[in-house]
Amino acid sequence: MADTPKARAAANPRRRALRRRRLLGALFVLPALLLLGALVVYPVVYSVGRSLFDASGDRFVGAGNYLEMFQDPATQKALRNSVIWVVVAPVVLTGLGLVLAVLTEKVRWATAFKLVLFLPMAVSFLAAGIIFRLAYDQNPDRGVLNAAIVGVHDTIVEPSPYPTARAREGKGLDGSPGEGYTTAEVRPGGDIALPFVGVAPEAVPPRAAPARTPEPAAGSLSGAVYLDFTPGAGGRQGQIDTKEKGLPGVTVEVLRGGSVVGSTQTGDDGSFRFADLGDDAYTLRIPASNFAAGYTGVDWLGPSLVTAAIIGAYLWVWTGFSMVLIGAGLAAIPRDALEAARVDGATEGQIFRKITVPLLAPVLTVVFVTLVINVMKVFDLVYIIAPGPVQEDANVLATRMWLVSFGGGNDQGLGSALSVLLLALVVPAMVFNIRRFRKGGS
Repeated sequence: MADTPKARAAANPRRRALRRRRLLGALFVLPALLLLGALVVYPVVYSVGRSLFDASGDRFVGAGNYLEMFQDPATQKALRNSVIWVVVAPVVLTGLGLVLAVLTEKVRWATAFKLVLFLPMAVSFLAAGIIFRLAYDQNPDRGVLNAAIVGVHDTIVEPSPYPTARAREGKGLDGSPGEGYTTAEVRPGGDIALPFVGVAPEAVPPRAAPARTPEPAAGSLSGAVYLDFTPGAGGRQGQIDTKEKGLPGVTVEVLRGGSVVGSTQTGDDGSFRFADLGDDAYTLRIPASNFAAGYTGVDWLGPSLVTAAIIGAYLWVWTGFSMVLIGAGLAAIPRDALEAARVDGATEGQIFRKITVPLLAPVLTVVFVTLVINVMKVFDLVYIIAPGPVQEDANVLATRMWLVSFGGGNDQGLGSALSVLLLALVVPAMVFNIRRFRKGGS
């Protein structure tokens, strides 16, 4: 068709309308592009440039910061911890979410169950870090985990009765709480008072009665183990006063020639007796087991367990996310495939392994990669939960980057290099995830 003036005149309004629509679209997109450039593009470009200069930002060092980054032991430890996070957390979360998503389909209160598991997602990492910092406290009076562990341990293994007790000096007992205490040689037919201090009045068992020594008897050794402390002051050191309490449950041994020939425990009034002894000289011993420090539980925030403990807190927060996403994918699986497998005689385990998991593979991949991206950027939990002395043992790349730049290192050149490394590790996973989303949308 000939390009006539009439045809050109008809085309011009369409072109002008198309240009107007494009201009209008550009005007709507422009604020978002400006914001994206200011908050994302500019910081990335600036960080790449800043990583090529020294701490002061005045001297160009090229790749010096990157070389220092890989030679720094603290950064190497942070990189190793980041690898542990990437390997452990996404795998466990994806597997746990898959199992929970399958199981919730078979329970009556599935919605309530999912809600409870998803609730931690509403808690900020700051609040979650504070919660788990308290939960992991080694003091059983504050840390709920160690309170439970110590409770079970003390149920199975009886704790030492008086971990803070020590003998009154110069009153007939020699030794130490770690080695035990012994008396000088004594002969049957008498009694001996064994005074102790260092026991708080509230730590004395309620069944403790006023201290007393049994009546002496021929051929026996008797005495009392007591708290040499009179409430309201007063009293005489090394002698039993009327207001002083016996220490019940203390193990007392009698030795002859260095060998144990008898053992007993003190009664409610702290008294004990060894009968039917010969005329030889004997020694009384209060073993160290009476003063052993009580079991205080697991050192969750020590150097060896701190990373695992923080990953546990992360699992608590993100399990609901994994379960809900996988549950949505599970709801889209054709039920006829599952029913056909059951009709053919497949067990639930075979259906799970050979039908459910393969059909959920795209969803599992997206969940896994999303968790990998989040794990690489984890900062709050590590910074809040790890105590100062073990902070370096728990550091990941994000916390190391912050500490080097602003947390006392004041080396923004090295910190920028760490941020560039973190970006280089995250971007491939982001690109992969975006492609998966596009495929799913198509």
